[in-house]
Amino acid sequence: MAGSSIKEKLGVEEITRGIWRALLAEFLGNLLLNFYGCASCISIGDSAKGPVLVSLTFGLVIMAIVQSIGHVSGAHVNPAVTCGMLVTGNISILKALLYITVQCLGAVAGTGVLKALTPHYAQSKLGITVLTHGVTPVQGFGIEYFLGFVLVLVVFGVCDVNRSEVKGLAPVAIGLTIAMGHLAVLDYTGSSMNPARTLGSAILTGIWDNHWVYWLGPILGGISAALIYKHAFSAVPIERTTEYTPVQVQVQDKEVMSHA
Repeated sequence: MAGSSIKEKLGVEEITRGIWRALLAEFLGNLLLNFYGCASCISIGDSAKGPVLVSLTFGLVIMAIVQSIGHVSGAHVNPAVTCGMLVTGNISILKALLYITVQCLGAVAGTGVLKALTPHYAQSKLGITVLTHGVTPVQGFGIEYFLGFVLVLVVFGVCDVNRSEVKGLAPVAIGLTIAMGHLAVLDYTGSSMNPARTLGSAILTGIWDNHWVYWLGPILGGISAALIYKHAFSAVPIERTTEYTPVQVQVQDKEVMSHA
């Protein structure tokens, strides 16, 4: 019994049942994120790319990814989201570890493809996220913490199975949240929001300055948001709703009549 309980918590059986589709989806999602997102940070012509263009590109590519692979893997495409799902029991330990692994590999692959298709003179940064001069590592950690927090809070909100009014809006809501984060604090930390996204650029450029900020910040923020949503904000199932509505009264009246 104890052995089966451990296997259940680890998710041993789950990872043997066609998980390759979900892993492929997470890999491809991060590949596309780093390719398109980081491409928006590179200028190879005369026109300079501003923060609005970068912010919208990251938001739009996430929207496209969630729309296309959400039904396959849940479209985490971010270790912070996966860790939030893990601490709330929405994903097993082994599956979470595999998700994070392929997310990182996908990000490296995406930046690698981008580097291969970018002129040599423009390959120095490839969308790397670094702290702006004057921003301390602690401040950067705080910025990334709140970026991870708001992202995971929105993800949990739009994915709540008991909220029918948000069905179909998840890709737009999540994409706009990503864009909002970039618009707000792109000048502080580069607005990573995603450890895997930053890792991909760091490996291809060799720039590791304050790299821990981009892992601990979003992940701890995501875990905090996930726990708060689950224990304080989760929508009440319809059958447990106690608020007065005419529909409930009619149903109750019919039940009384049928028993009379």
